[in-house]
Amino acid sequence: MSILKKLAGQTAIYGFSSILGRLLNYLLVPLYTRVFDTAEYGVVTQLYAFAAFLNILFTYGLETAYFRFSNTEKDNPRVYSTALISIFATTAVFFLLISSFSAPLCRLVGDAGALNEQLPLYIIWFAGILSADALTAIPFARLRQENKAFRFALIRLANILLNIGFNIFFLVICPKLIAADPHHWLAQYYQPAHGVGYVFLSNLLASLVTLLLLLPQLRPLVQGIDINLWKRMMVYSLPLMVAGFAGMVNETFDRVLLPMLVKDPSTALHQLGVYGACYKLSILMTLFVQTFRYAADPFFFSHAGKEDARQIYARVMNWFVIGCGFIFLGVMLYMDIIQYFIGERFRSGLPVVPILLMANWCLGVYLNISIWYKLTGKTSWGAWFSVAGAALTLLLNFLLIPSMGYMGAAWTTLICYAFIMVISYVTGQRYYPVPYDLPIFIHSVAAALVLYGASLYLNGFGLGQPLHYLVNTILLLLFPLSSWVLLRRKTRKFAS
Repeated sequence: MSILKKLAGQTAIYGFSSILGRLLNYLLVPLYTRVFDTAEYGVVTQLYAFAAFLNILFTYGLETAYFRFSNTEKDNPRVYSTALISIFATTAVFFLLISSFSAPLCRLVGDAGALNEQLPLYIIWFAGILSADALTAIPFARLRQENKAFRFALIRLANILLNIGFNIFFLVICPKLIAADPHHWLAQYYQPAHGVGYVFLSNLLASLVTLLLLLPQLRPLVQGIDINLWKRMMVYSLPLMVAGFAGMVNETFDRVLLPMLVKDPSTALHQLGVYGACYKLSILMTLFVQTFRYAADPFFFSHAGKEDARQIYARVMNWFVIGCGFIFLGVMLYMDIIQYFIGERFRSGLPVVPILLMANWCLGVYLNISIWYKLTGKTSWGAWFSVAGAALTLLLNFLLIPSMGYMGAAWTTLICYAFIMVISYVTGQRYYPVPYDLPIFIHSVAAALVLYGASLYLNGFGLGQPLHYLVNTILLLLFPLSSWVLLRRKTRKFAS
């Protein structure tokens, strides 16, 4: 049990830093929307939309490869330096390519009006951000692998705070100081024409400082590269890159296709706005899955060689699905409060929230199950699963969105993630059987849905607000209680 407590503790640390970081980043939105006009902010939105795909290209699955090979080749000190040098070399190539073709790449952004002259510079700064973040990927992976969760979290938070600080300095403090005193020494350096470019410059400076904070993790560079090891790591990691690209299709293409496929073009942007806003209400499940992975990936690899590894993986899954069920209920039972995070005009889309929560629940289970092809080196299976999921996503979006609008997009997301979860489980039990407890998963899903249904039924009697929250709190607590009763016998057996 102490092993699982350690995993839970690290997940909590990663979770706290991720949630706090996300909340702090939200503080920049009111600033941007007051400083920039819609066209300028559109440039920010579009370039950062590319970041999700480009981050996958810049790191090409090498983080996971590092976890795997650092455990399978414990006597090879060059695993870390090989991964570092590979990332450094490819990052330099990618940065030079983007910088050299910054002017042609501006066409991908479209007509930015008065910003057109500045766009090549913004793209170079953006390439710098991607490069700096890529260079930190392996050092951050090593911190996770060494169970240095506090250091990982502190450096991540430092990055976010620096980014916010630089944004405030460039977008608020500098203009005010220069307006008050046109001869201020900052006036000879500050360029108001850069405007939205200071968003990218702020991010770049924060990323460079983060890289400096990770310098102690860069010393093994001098150990050089093992070419044979590198080739094996590439064979392992490149399918993960393909899986990452396909996964991005699963995650983002519903919002790309939605305005194109709705029957009534006049409502397209309205539906996209409603769907996008309500999508954000499922963020707690997304954050839980993400933070769990920070701790779980190195945990799984470090225990791969132990006799009871598969039993441990099964127990981790039990607690993970219970945690997901608790979050599902926590969001849905208090939706009358959580809904105020979005404007009243967007709340017509609230019925998509339970669907999206369940979809991300399935995604989290899939990511846990996927350890089988990472441990066995059969990463091509991960690519095939993701490609199959992407194909299903595209097909169902084309079939459902025209008739169902954003509800079709939500159901597509759930069906896709449930599909890849099932096929990964079935395939994994053939190549790397893990005794996952299916009754626990079925119980968690069923109990969450039944308790949510009970809440809707009971509160349909017109309960007053205090009694309403009391009933929902009791229902929420019943979920972990019922799960604990179910797990008690098995937990005792495992501990003995």
